[in-house]
Amino acid sequence: MSFTGADYDFTDKARGYRELARAVTALLAHERDWIANTANATALLHDALPDLNWVGVYVPTAARTGVRELIVGPFQGKPACVRIAMGRGVCGTAAERRETIVVPDVNAFDGHIACDTASRSEIVVPMLRTDRDDDAGLVGVLDLDSPRLARFDELDRAGLEHIAAIIVAASDWP
Repeated sequence: MSFTGADYDFTDKARGYRELARAVTALLAHERDWIANTANATALLHDALPDLNWVGVYVPTAARTGVRELIVGPFQGKPACVRIAMGRGVCGTAAERRETIVVPDVNAFDGHIACDTASRSEIVVPMLRTDRDDDAGLVGVLDLDSPRLARFDELDRAGLEHIAAIIVAASDWP
């Protein structure tokens, strides 16, 4: 199994995501640490998916600090916003709602937080434990940014939700 982005063909996006999901599964198969797994998964996604300028994970801090916010975890791209309040920006909104948000034009999203002004579109996927439905069920959000308008669609949503589920299941979370 190859972990090089050039080996994935997204001209057929559904097939590309199936291949990428297999690669993420193989990449994480022998490790349980959430930091190692999200670091490797974000690196692979950043390398494999076209037209991205940022891929990362934000994790909730409430269980550790009593404050409901997200803090940046492993990522690929330019330096990121460190803390995001729950319900704020695309990441905080996706985390609070526990649903994927696809934003074709970040400038049209009320309250968008611009960490990188080159970002034009974004998708944020909540990372949810299937065995929990309380606040502990949210272990993070997977955030992808693109410098291209309307970069993400329903195939990206489905593919990335599947990959987020793989990462969650393969990892031990704090």
